[in-house]
Amino acid sequence: MTDRRLWSYKEIAAHIRVQPDTVRSYRKHGLLPPPDHVEGGKPFWYADTVRRWVAARPGNRGRRED
Repeated sequence: MTDRRLWSYKEIAAHIRVQPDTVRSYRKHGLLPPPDHVEGGKPFWYADTVRRWVAARPGNRGRRED
């Protein structure tokens, strides 16, 4: 089953336990996958996209997988 909920910077930040500005910085520096959806100029990612990115990124250091 896939998780098609859309996450903003805020939800991604909560998932990886950082501040939303940190996630914005990741995107600015090309460290975040491209958004799955853009609405009103705001990027959103599917929860599954974020989970795959978290699992594959260097320095994961056991961040939660929920």
